[in-house]
Amino acid sequence: MADTLEVIEGCRLPVLRKNQENEDEWPLAEILSVKEVASRKLYYVHYIDFNKRLDEWVTPDRLDLKKLQLPKKEAKTPTKNGLPGSRPSSPERDVRKSLDLSLQTPTAPPRGKTVPTPKRKAESVSLTTQVPPVTSVPSLPGSTEVTQASVYPSARDSNAFTPKSNSRDDHDQLSVTTNGTSRRLIPSQPGRKRKANCVGTDEKPVQPLPTHSYTLLSAQDSQDSSDGIPSAPRMTGSLVSDRSHDDIITRMKNIDCIELGRHRLKPWYFSPYPQELTALPILYLCEFCLKYLKSLKCLQRHLTKCNLRHPPGNEIYRKGTISFFEIDGRKNKTYSQNLCLLAKCFLDHKTLYYDTDPFLFYVMTEYDSKGFHIVGYFSKEKESTEDYNVACILTLPPYQRRGYGKLLIEFSYELSKVEGKTGTPEKPLSDLGLLSYRSYWSQTILEILMDLKSDNGERPQITINEISEITSVKKEDVISTLQYLNLINYYKGQYILTLSEDIVEGHERAMHKRHLRIDPKCLHFTPKDWSKRGKW
Repeated sequence: MADTLEVIEGCRLPVLRKNQENEDEWPLAEILSVKEVASRKLYYVHYIDFNKRLDEWVTPDRLDLKKLQLPKKEAKTPTKNGLPGSRPSSPERDVRKSLDLSLQTPTAPPRGKTVPTPKRKAESVSLTTQVPPVTSVPSLPGSTEVTQASVYPSARDSNAFTPKSNSRDDHDQLSVTTNGTSRRLIPSQPGRKRKANCVGTDEKPVQPLPTHSYTLLSAQDSQDSSDGIPSAPRMTGSLVSDRSHDDIITRMKNIDCIELGRHRLKPWYFSPYPQELTALPILYLCEFCLKYLKSLKCLQRHLTKCNLRHPPGNEIYRKGTISFFEIDGRKNKTYSQNLCLLAKCFLDHKTLYYDTDPFLFYVMTEYDSKGFHIVGYFSKEKESTEDYNVACILTLPPYQRRGYGKLLIEFSYELSKVEGKTGTPEKPLSDLGLLSYRSYWSQTILEILMDLKSDNGERPQITINEISEITSVKKEDVISTLQYLNLINYYKGQYILTLSEDIVEGHERAMHKRHLRIDPKCLHFTPKDWSKRGKW
């Protein structure tokens, strides 16, 4: 017992757990909290370099006390001029201080007296997004250059080529591109290295394929995309981006189990439900209004009085058993807040924020004889200056890995198409959200490229703008997806998208498994101009 007393919050030590193969392993873990239940101590541990979903309460017999690491003392704040509590000087701070002095005192102060500088508020720390910033492709053209790119499938057994780099013809070559009835000369890139992974040879022109002809990159495309590097997300919303994980309380799961309809859910993360409910073994939720109750008896009594059999709001889509409801965060504030409380149990990168007025919530449901059961949802700002078409998105665990996540994403872009806008999700994305969006973007763009047909025996061509307009995916996401798939190649003064057989076959397999799709004919949605509606 004396040994266990040495284990305090902040300690690190190996903890016994089962891996996926049900074998014992001892990963390093940090003690986040200690509590005593029935004269026995329990320790809440976070496994270092593991997903936070695995955090749990463990008993002392699972701790390896021989390798106990005591918490390190925090370094003291550096002092300036030997005075405790002052911060170290920096050039930026000195400049600001001098500006403050010049603004406060038009004349120089007398000797021996110091002029107090105004206290500055702590500067906010910008968030790093889980999606890497969109960087310019090394082989993409500059904003003042006009080039063309083609799309064509390559044979798996094709030979690679190495183009000449010192030929005079390389610098003087002019390509002619036909787009409809207009013709224009397109200069090639002087002195630029060319990738050697396209099909064909350097001497012979690429054989034309029976596909459509579009231009991929223009000067405007390149300029627009270069200005679209994602910035830090705005700190607003029903679930806002979390700035830090310093609060131990919010790092610990506080709900053991949630009963929602016929499902019992194990929360992954902290959610700020009322503290008196966190000690209960099961938290009961009404699956239609999402009200939380402390016992099954309270839930049964509530169901006799709850008239809802679907989420409040307008049903704007129905096909088969799948429906979508649009909910105004101002008109249905209680439901929206309860939805955010539930969502926070499964979203770690967000913090609850109770102002739901500026948001719309789109809840996806499955219908049966008992009513419309919630499957997932996404929220969306009524007015977004950053072109966000999704703020938070979640598929509940019982419905994950069944195609509902992509269906939610596809629906968000269908709304953007009706609005005549291009959209992008708010960053940072969760780990599962990032995987879902990358998969959706890849499948959507490949679907566009593979449907292209040749025109007049030329290779099919398409612009970034056209891909963005067809899919409503923002141009930065289109370019980052092409980079992620490694499709862009430079050949003979042209930017060519090469679709290998592996990519084509993988895409066809993925689309064959994707049974759930949004039917635009079943969408009944009229966008509102919220800027003309005054206050929400």
